[in-house]
Amino acid sequence: MSAPAPSTSTSAATRIVIAGAGPAAQALVSQLDRARFTGTITVLSNRDDTPEELLELALLPQVSVRFGQPASHIDAVNRTVATADGMEFAYDQLVIATGSAPVASPVEGAGACLSYSTIDDAARIGEAVSEVARELGRRPLGILVGNGTAAGQAEAVLRAQGVRPVRTTARPAAVVPGTSASGLAASAVIFEDGSSMNGDLVVLAEERVSRDGLAASAGLRTAPSGGIVISQDFRTSVPGIWALGDAAAFDGVRLGLLVAAASAAGACATQLLTAASAGSGAVPLQAAA
Repeated sequence: MSAPAPSTSTSAATRIVIAGAGPAAQALVSQLDRARFTGTITVLSNRDDTPEELLELALLPQVSVRFGQPASHIDAVNRTVATADGMEFAYDQLVIATGSAPVASPVEGAGACLSYSTIDDAARIGEAVSEVARELGRRPLGILVGNGTAAGQAEAVLRAQGVRPVRTTARPAAVVPGTSASGLAASAVIFEDGSSMNGDLVVLAEERVSRDGLAASAGLRTAPSGGIVISQDFRTSVPGIWALGDAAAFDGVRLGLLVAAASAAGACATQLLTAASAGSGAVPLQAAA
């Protein structure tokens, strides 16, 4: 999706705070920068390290990245966000982009696997599959672990890439590294009873849950299966608060399973610029009948 149209009409006093610093948050900051947003952007990251992509964003003049300062509480009435270490940030528009987390602890050897948790993983899987296929000189056999929407999408991606997927809903005890020169693929999984499944690559598409813990402090609606409920334009049930990426849920499904981060960020940036220009908070999401 293309960047939102450049805007020079937003007030310099407009303050956007983004809770979270993952791919969705990074894409949103980039889109706002490309649109020449003239207010300030504060990113509250739960990461203590300083990855290159976040450092690049921190160099933008209107952006402040707070490393190791995750948002812990929202005062929706006074429009402030408190961090775990007691800092407080005022906002005009707040975007929650805290992502998702796996339900279960990682499978032993999972680092050698491909993984599928959002639509954005499809391109990376496609590249890895192409490399494995070139090495093998044939159509790869893939072991797909998982159930639910993510696993269904992963199976479609694998089939589209020419992989013969063999799917299992039983969780393995360990993953066996493969011999692919790419270093990204695993060749087999071993189950608790000692049985195994062998292939040319392994894809984990296990259940994840939205990190929506901030919702309670702000009185935001959440979906029964997790995730902050949003409308089609990323508005939550509370004015001035938006949700993006895997922290959000649309029609009961994690947003990351419905739309790519860049596309969602572009659309959300357009809405934020409109709200900033209007100088008012977002219109509350209408309650379901």
